[in-house]
Parts: sequence; structure tokens; C-alpha cells
Amino acid sequence: MERAKQIRQVLIFVLILNWLVAIAKVIVGYWTDTSSMLADGFHSFSDGASNIIGLVAIGFAARPKDEDHLYGHKKYETFASLGIAMLLILVCYNILSSSIERFFNLVVPDVNNYSFAIMFMTIAINLGVATYEYKKGKRTNSDILVSDSMHTGADILTSFSVLVALFAVRLGYPIVDPIGSLIIALFIAYAAFRILRESCRVLCDQAVLDSRQIKKVVKKIEGVIDCHKIRSRGRRDDVYIDLHVLLKKDMHIDQAHKISYKIEDEIRRSFPGVSDVLVHLEPLIGSKER
Repeated sequence: MERAKQIRQVLIFVLILNWLVAIAKVIVGYWTDTSSMLADGFHSFSDGASNIIGLVAIGFAARPKDEDHLYGHKKYETFASLGIAMLLILVCYNILSSSIERFFNLVVPDVNNYSFAIMFMTIAINLGVATYEYKKGKRTNSDILVSDSMHTGADILTSFSVLVALFAVRLGYPIVDPIGSLIIALFIAYAAFRILRESCRVLCDQAVLDSRQIKKVVKKIEGVIDCHKIRSRGRRDDVYIDLHVLLKKDMHIDQAHKISYKIEDEIRRSFPGVSDVLVHLEPLIGSKER
């Protein structure tokens, strides 16, 4: 519950900053008729929308295990990351459509000092937000915060693109404005791809930990001859491991049971974030991988 509270506080704080920045960019973008700034403003609004998705998701993910969800609800947080990626793809499509239209109906933006002031302020705020959110995400092992920090990080790159476009317009090259919007769309598409890749890794049960490292830890335990069929899955803060361990054939069941507990304890100590370890004990003689 404390983890969920921390994540919720971060998301609310970032939501407020994102929408303040978005409002400023959209107002100045409409005022100066700058398509790249408008695109960046709507991107910032999508940041706020992703924060809301995160707030809803963390409410579900924080629920304790129950009879219908014996592995807990933490994957709701990962699933919500997919929602953020879909939102980014939608924003990307809208920006691309608007940019292409601008190429055929070129408009010369009225770039002024307010335009530059807003963009410099935006870059400073986004840099602080992305750094703060990423650190909090890693500290709390939150997919939502890490994904959202990547989203915000894309904002920094897009804002630099807007600045370049503004300078180009001032120098008499208005065509750079829609080109800047296209570049922004590419940054957003890349951020969406990274989030999708990481979320699918969890939802498709890709290996979380290096089986060789797990084997190295387990084989140091007295009584263990070897181990194999090592598997891991889940999120970084909610890892599930199962493995097969070879012991002497004549070992008493009580001793084997104690070794099993030692294996669980040592794995949990060596790999933070492990929620459960399932140990299959096998006798050395006559055992083979199935």
C-alpha cells in the first residue's frame, strides 16, 4: 500500500505539471499558428492522459491477492502501460495527418519571443519531470512510472525539434515547421514502441533473470549437486522462479526439505523482487532432464 501511495503521489504531481505545460504550448501554438508547437502541446496533453491511466491502474494493481488472483494484481500496471502506448500511437497518427496537410497548405507561423520562452520553459520542466519520475519508477519497480518517464523523455526531444523549427521560421524557412512536426511524430512512435516491447516482455512471460546467475547461486548451497530447468517470469518487482535441483539419492527427506528452504532464501536474498520460488527436488541417480 505504501508503494501504491508513492506512485500515486508522483503521478498526480506529474499530471499537474504536464497539463500546465500543455495549456501554455497550445495557447501560444494557436496564437502564432505554429504546427510543431501545437503538436508538442497535444503530445503533452497525452502525457496527462497517460498519468490518469496510471492512477486508475495503480488502484487495481495495489489490491492484495485473493482466491481468483493467487498471483496478485500487479500485471494491471503492466497492462496499463499498453494503454499509454496506444495513446501515443493515436497522437502520432494525428500529428502525421496534420503535418502532411501543412505541406500542401503551407502557413507561415508568427514566431515571437513568447514562443521561445515557452519552449525553453517546457524543456526545463520536462527534463526535471523525466529524471524525477524515472528515479521513482526504478526505486519502486513501477512499470507505470518508468513507461511514463520514457513518454516524458520523448517530450524533451520533441521540444528540441520545435525549437529548431522556430529558429528556422525566424530565418525565413517556414517549411521546417511541418517537418518538425513529422520529427516529433517519429519520436512519439519510438517511445510507443519501447513501451510496447517492455510490456509485452512481461505479459508474454519472457525470462526476467539470467538462469546462469541463478544456477551459480544455488550450486553454492551445501548438499546441492546441480540444478537445471531454471525458469523465471513476471515483472522486475514480482518475479516467479521454478527450478529442478539434484540431490543425493539417499538423502533423508527432512534434510532435503531444509535444503529446499535454503535455496528459496538464498535466491530471494540474491535477487530482489522475487515473490515466489518453486523448487523441484530430484535424486541424482537415474535422474535426467525431461
